[in-house]
Amino acid sequence: MKRFEDIHADLIQHRRARALSNRLADIIPDRFAVLDVGCGDGLIGRLIGEKRTDIQLRGLDVLVRERTYIPVERFNGEVIPYEDASFDGVMFIDVLHHTQDPMVLLREATRVARKAVVIKDHTLEGLLAGPTLRAMDWIGNARYGVSLPYNYWTKREWLDAFNELEVEVGSWISNLGLYPWPAGYLFDRSLHFVARLDVPRRQTVPVQKRTT
Repeated sequence: MKRFEDIHADLIQHRRARALSNRLADIIPDRFAVLDVGCGDGLIGRLIGEKRTDIQLRGLDVLVRERTYIPVERFNGEVIPYEDASFDGVMFIDVLHHTQDPMVLLREATRVARKAVVIKDHTLEGLLAGPTLRAMDWIGNARYGVSLPYNYWTKREWLDAFNELEVEVGSWISNLGLYPWPAGYLFDRSLHFVARLDVPRRQTVPVQKRTT
């Protein structure tokens, strides 16, 4: 099992992190302060920062790993511990499908973000999408103790949620090219997307922790 995990890390995870960070860096606006919620070890955030030196990143996670690539603080998985409009943007990278109700964190994100919410997640679309996504999730996350409710939404469900939150889809990108050939034929398809949601203009406040 250890050998399999090493191969997965070398051949899949590192390439995926680089490809995904490039996609995300392209849609984050200039001079953004971003809170990366559920950031894991923060590698993707670090890679975004290397490409976009105008972006400031800090992380939140329910499980803070011993070694991280960006500063990471612990939170309870539901309430983002910052005041309203504290950051230019909030980012979720493959986080929301790990929650029982993605709307809980989405509402928190639209509260904390002044300008945008950036999401990388999955769409439950296409032949054998459910089994494929569950297998990918288990391989990538089970050994870290990450919750695996396999809560995947269709594109229609995502768009309905964004409409309920009254945010505008400023960017939606699928076919991300995260995996090398031939794995891409199985694992890319229409299973992934990156989106930037533009939130209503809000008053700017200093970044600070909530006191309640």
